[in-house]
Amino acid sequence: MTEQIPMFVEDLNDAIRDTIKALGGYKKVGADMRPDLGVEAAGRWLSDCCNPDRRDKLSPEWVAWLRRRGRQQGVHILATFEARDAGYAPPKPIEPEDERAAMLREFNRRAAEMIDLSKRLEAAGVLPGAANDA
Repeated sequence: MTEQIPMFVEDLNDAIRDTIKALGGYKKVGADMRPDLGVEAAGRWLSDCCNPDRRDKLSPEWVAWLRRRGRQQGVHILATFEARDAGYAPPKPIEPEDERAAMLREFNRRAAEMIDLSKRLEAAGVLPGAANDA
């Protein structure tokens, strides 16, 4: 039986804990985050970091790691909570194909700008080229 992913969470700690649960639990996620500790110790470390009564907390970098890992696995609990909490619309994940297409469009746009600039520099006599060869 799979655990139901909540539509709304009360606070950031709940969003983090629910994301971890959806990604496979403290041991699995902890071992991915901290392979140097071993599965059991990493699970305890992550559980302690998520316990408000414990001193250890997740750094902003680890929270970002969880958000990215959630995105990779189709789990958007943390990103959705953060957006709503800050007054933004719910996030819309970018599909990898869309991202690649956007990067290619940007590359082509910049390449065209460089070609245009080099032609203008040639025409101004700054660069050697057809304008100076006449």
